[in-house]
Amino acid sequence: MQEAFDGGIAHGEGPVADAKVRAAWLYYVEGLTQEQIAEALGLSRVKVIRMLAAARNDGLVKIRIDARSARQAGLERGLVTTLGLQEAVVVPAARDPANVSSLVGYAAGLWLSDRIVDGMSLAVGWGRTLSQALRGIQPRQVEAMSVVSLLGGLTHSRSINPSAVARRVADLFGADCFQLTAPVFVSDAELRDALWREPTLRELGDRAKAADIALVSVGDVVAGSTLFREGLLPQSDLASLKAAGAVGDLVCHFIDAEGQLVDHPVNRRVMAVSPTDLRGIGLVAIAAGGADKEQAIRAALRASNAKVLITDESAAEALLAKSASNKIAEQRIRA
Repeated sequence: MQEAFDGGIAHGEGPVADAKVRAAWLYYVEGLTQEQIAEALGLSRVKVIRMLAAARNDGLVKIRIDARSARQAGLERGLVTTLGLQEAVVVPAARDPANVSSLVGYAAGLWLSDRIVDGMSLAVGWGRTLSQALRGIQPRQVEAMSVVSLLGGLTHSRSINPSAVARRVADLFGADCFQLTAPVFVSDAELRDALWREPTLRELGDRAKAADIALVSVGDVVAGSTLFREGLLPQSDLASLKAAGAVGDLVCHFIDAEGQLVDHPVNRRVMAVSPTDLRGIGLVAIAAGGADKEQAIRAALRASNAKVLITDESAAEALLAKSASNKIAEQRIRA
């Protein structure tokens, strides 16, 4: 059985209801054992077993975890108000930081499943988080749907190859798939420009920019991020990208804290729809989590004008804390 998260408030009220939601997340989504959950929540194993059983009996856990805790709901409201979003989805913070992309991606897949309708065009990015989103998508047949990859692919195929993510999403909905048939990074700017002049690739770019929904993730400028971990870019580029002001990447374009493209050779040889072109898409959703990605997420929201953020508690708290700090600083300057 595939367990998942939905948007409702937990049945009941207070700490007990919140603990039940958190236990359900830890068990059904993050995959912790009952012993690990007991340790994480400071409860006995017997109590955890009873809570999980109650979650199933109460309808909290069906095919989906049909609830969110009061803490999650409060963070979602704060993000919408503070960042000017239409919607925010906040999942519980992972007990193991290595599982952040799994939890956020899973919620992104569920969010996407609820918004797909006949005739829709979907543009998708790539990365660990979006690869995990495939687990949360509820497969069904959708009429006249198309899925477009926002960026080129890899010559050495991997599970998170951009073209593979787009293809698998399309298969889950029985949709047509359009892929950017070029390497995600080419040797120089001249070649990139020449490729974009090709009629078929130019047509694909136009199709991506006209999508109804785009679902993308955000990378940060660290050795463990997807681009560097998978060897698409050499580790030696890290220092120069940071020196240029890069705080993260959005569809493989490196951006600064204000969401502007940084002046760096990497940005001139990437085969991908640019962050500014995302602004023309009907609805852009960003899926990314972890407090360490606060600056990258904020920059990506600015670059793309995304109105939906799917994240975790740690990133949500960091975003709100930084916004509050900035507001206080602005008030002091005006005073």
